[in-house]
Amino acid sequence: MSTYLYKDVNKVTTNILQRMRDEGEKIAMLTAYDYSTAKLLDMAGLDVILVGDSAANVMAGYKTTLPITLNEMIYHASSVVRAVERALVIVDLPFGTYQGNSKEALNSAVRIMKESGADAVKLEGGEEVSESIDRILSAGIPVMGHLGLMPQSINKFGTYAVRAKEDKEAEKIVKDAQILDRHGCFGVVLEKIPALLAKEITDSVSIPTIGIGAGPHVSGQVLVFHDMVGITQQFSPRFLRRYHNLSEEIIKAVTTYIDDVKRVDFPNEKEQY
Repeated sequence: MSTYLYKDVNKVTTNILQRMRDEGEKIAMLTAYDYSTAKLLDMAGLDVILVGDSAANVMAGYKTTLPITLNEMIYHASSVVRAVERALVIVDLPFGTYQGNSKEALNSAVRIMKESGADAVKLEGGEEVSESIDRILSAGIPVMGHLGLMPQSINKFGTYAVRAKEDKEAEKIVKDAQILDRHGCFGVVLEKIPALLAKEITDSVSIPTIGIGAGPHVSGQVLVFHDMVGITQQFSPRFLRRYHNLSEEIIKAVTTYIDDVKRVDFPNEKEQY
């Protein structure tokens, strides 16, 4: 069986993702926060681009995802959407824009869709955010869930360690995934949970599961782009595979440029008017 059943589709939709899941094609997903990067990811044939609230970390330098605002997420999402033709673009609802208030959740989601042109939104949590999910879906906005390690709840967890090692938490995550499925989410991200638990969840729901540190028994994988190409170096969890070391190459290019400027080697005769 080909691993690229849907390589030639003009536009990836939530329906295409469901078909990929049902027919066994793995879903490839990465983050992007700007036009230039998103353009390259889309040209490469990526299935899904997540405009993640991880922009707070890799773009703004915050220690957590909590500080990023809805306006900032819309700015990043708009930049990405302008670059993308094929990939499905999903945008994280940032902390404080959907928890505990389903009307605010709907207003936040509507703003993202109207002002950025994105295809869907993503939020963290299970049963506790089901009312917000229902209200967003009632407006025809696709919703992806997020379970396991939930970065917006880092102050509650107190650690970025693997989640659901204990039976009680594992049972809750399975239940929450099934709730997200029943309420109409088109998919769910499973972050930093044991691989066998991710398999159990994947087998117990009808929607695609996207893993990050959740093993191979899921419908697809997601990584933070800046981590996987080595732009960021300080973050090295077990699940991260670095496909390149761009930080080394960028530093080398810049130091060469500095040297050329100092030696008056740049610009040369061919680089002037």
